[in-house]
Amino acid sequence: MAKITFVEFDGTEHSVDAKNGSSVMEAAIRENVPGIDADCGGACACATCHVYVDNSFIEKVGAPNDMEQSMLDFAENVESNSRLSCQITVKDNLEGLVVRLPESQG
Repeated sequence: MAKITFVEFDGTEHSVDAKNGSSVMEAAIRENVPGIDADCGGACACATCHVYVDNSFIEKVGAPNDMEQSMLDFAENVESNSRLSCQITVKDNLEGLVVRLPESQG
């Protein structure tokens, strides 16, 4: 289990407990975090769960695979630390993960 903090564009924070093996997106949906719509249900087919990973966690979450990178190409305001939260698997080493939501998902 890991505590994950979602930060809306306006600075509002939502801290949630996420189960190992689930995705960061699933944790957000379970806790009704605003801005994570997950229209495709986690199939890496929409980019409505786009987040910016805090720089201190970039190596821990890893780089996006080719399919995720293709979906990020369609997202708005993509940055070097952009990820789809449906593609980040929760593990113990993600304790304290902070992800920020783009303005377009506010």
